[in-house]
Amino acid sequence: MARYRFCVIGAGIVGLATAHRLLSEHPGASVVVIEAEDDVGRHQTGHNSGVIHSGIYYEPGSLKATLCKAGEQATKEFCAEHAIEFDECGKLIVATDAGEVARCDALAERAVINGIECRRVSGAELTEMEPNVTGLAALYLPRTGIVDYRRVCTTLAGLILDSGGELRTGERVVAIEEGAAGVTVGTTSGTVACERLMVCAGLQADRLARMAGLRVDVQIVPFRGEYFRLPPGRSGFVQRLIYPVPDPALPFLGVHLSPTISGDITVGPSAVLGLAREGYPKFSVNLRDVASMATFPGVWRVAAANIALGCREIGNSVFKGRYLTECRRYAPELTKADLLAHPAGIRAQAVGRDGTLLHDFVIERTDRMIHVLNSPSPAATAALPIGRHIAALAA
Repeated sequence: MARYRFCVIGAGIVGLATAHRLLSEHPGASVVVIEAEDDVGRHQTGHNSGVIHSGIYYEPGSLKATLCKAGEQATKEFCAEHAIEFDECGKLIVATDAGEVARCDALAERAVINGIECRRVSGAELTEMEPNVTGLAALYLPRTGIVDYRRVCTTLAGLILDSGGELRTGERVVAIEEGAAGVTVGTTSGTVACERLMVCAGLQADRLARMAGLRVDVQIVPFRGEYFRLPPGRSGFVQRLIYPVPDPALPFLGVHLSPTISGDITVGPSAVLGLAREGYPKFSVNLRDVASMATFPGVWRVAAANIALGCREIGNSVFKGRYLTECRRYAPELTKADLLAHPAGIRAQAVGRDGTLLHDFVIERTDRMIHVLNSPSPAATAALPIGRHIAALAA
């Protein structure tokens, strides 16, 4: 049986940031990262918009607000230190009707509370900044940026190995047992013993928590984020990230235009209830995942409370023209031919038994374990501070 001081389950960006921080704070400590896939960053980290968020949306005082603001700066500093390309391109949150203008005003007030650099932009100035974008008004966030988070992940993995840590990929966890002296983790390749266990399992977070004996009253529900990308002929269509004004009742930010560090411009994501936690092709179905959702009352309560929204998202998924309508609210020059296929992502959204969509990061602790039960966007932006937070709890 291999023995370690610290064990981290999950080699997404949060798990890797945690392991890296543990090695930084405890030089010489034995640290192992266990990952079911054959490489790092294969799920949420590798299937997102690549945005370095500023933190304007999040409830003041929440973990999201605090850690995202710290993460925006920490991510840029990490990238600069390790020669990872990023671009502080800025973001425009575009209001297209009077109700959205009022919500923009509320967001601007929240930006002041959260300490986010932000200024109001008129409709005329918006068109000057982005000729292909129209709206009544907008908020401009100059510090929002873009990066390839997969590159951040591979860099973190290399630093972990260089510091004496171990990365075990292709090992699925099948058992977790906590005892007075430590935690035993059974995998498909053997058994690991550790003094402290950190579980950063994303789409499988609730299952591993229950496997470890926690009484968890939430379930991870997968929401497919379906993307398109613009053709090469639309290169430079926008210079900045273009976002709609979000619905404050929902944890999703809506369909947006995102320049990427590779030079593409993506359009999306949608938010369609998924039938497979790790099924990225369209119409993927996993019977185990479907059964777990069908028997969890919170899923039915979410569905009942969001029938109209759910039908709209399904329609956008099935009919490209309806998806295009969402985009043309603020980018009227786009056509159906501009929407080219692009890989989907899957968001791990924690849902309470009462049907509550959990907005903030959720971390549960026992004597020797820490479980990250909800780490949706902006977890990639906030990963380095989240890792620091978890490492402090582990110590």
